[in-house]
Amino acid sequence: MIEVSNLVKRYGSLVALDHFNLNVQNGEIFGLLGPNGSGKTTAINCMLSLLTYDKGEIKLFGEEMSPTRYDLKKRIGVVMQNVAVFNELTVYENIDYFCGLYEADKAKRRQLVDEAIDFVGLNDFRKFLPKKLSGGLLRRLNIACGIAHKPELIFFDEPTVAVDPQSRNAILEGIKKLNQDGATIIYTSHYMEEVEQLCSRIMIMDKGKEIATGTKDELKTMIRTGEKITIEIYDLPEDILAKINDIDDIVNAEYDDNRLTASCRINGHALISILDILRKNNLSFGRVFSEPPTLNDVFLEITGRQLRD
Repeated sequence: MIEVSNLVKRYGSLVALDHFNLNVQNGEIFGLLGPNGSGKTTAINCMLSLLTYDKGEIKLFGEEMSPTRYDLKKRIGVVMQNVAVFNELTVYENIDYFCGLYEADKAKRRQLVDEAIDFVGLNDFRKFLPKKLSGGLLRRLNIACGIAHKPELIFFDEPTVAVDPQSRNAILEGIKKLNQDGATIIYTSHYMEEVEQLCSRIMIMDKGKEIATGTKDELKTMIRTGEKITIEIYDLPEDILAKINDIDDIVNAEYDDNRLTASCRINGHALISILDILRKNNLSFGRVFSEPPTLNDVFLEITGRQLRD
């Protein structure tokens, strides 16, 4: 569906994309992750032929993409992070306008607009102006404008920013439904749990390059950190903490704010060993949590920084 080869994009002395490569298969929900400034948006804009680039090749649907390939653009939907609708038009009129960029037949367009409104759950708001909508409903309108023409390839850039949990769930379920109906989706988000929930494969990029690509489980095997153990404990002497750090399967153990937090090695299981040490030293403890590594752990170890840095 998407083939990007050795893509280079410069802004003066700044290299925004440094021989960037990407392959997305038909029917995937592909997650694109990276810190702010990593090149995600630049890569997407180049794929959409909204930006020129210095070197490389971009193919969509197996054909070379260019600014004048309107036959390919007709098969693409875009939902960007910033809401892009006309404040003077109603919900229905906005969707009808954007759908009209792809579909000239009025009868067909009317059907597509009705289906899009139904899909995002805006039937009760058809005659509302955007300023009358909540943030979550406005996001849904933005999505409807981008997908009303039933594109085969859809780019979602931060579609759930600043929305309430109910609207977020509705948006995520809608994206799953679009994929089930045959759309291939490129998805960027700062919410790691969304990417874990939605995406069949994920690329982590930084400084304009691919750092790692794979399923969420494949990515988790690329780091040294495995299970994370948290134990509520009122007091933990330093010598006992040192003994816990000496456990073979422990990467690092810290004690702060009445909590012991221990990171294990991949496939390591240190919980029983930790509890044995606490019991032998007559240390009482409260709740115990054990959780597998998350995509956020992968991101932090691979890039060395938070997603929002």
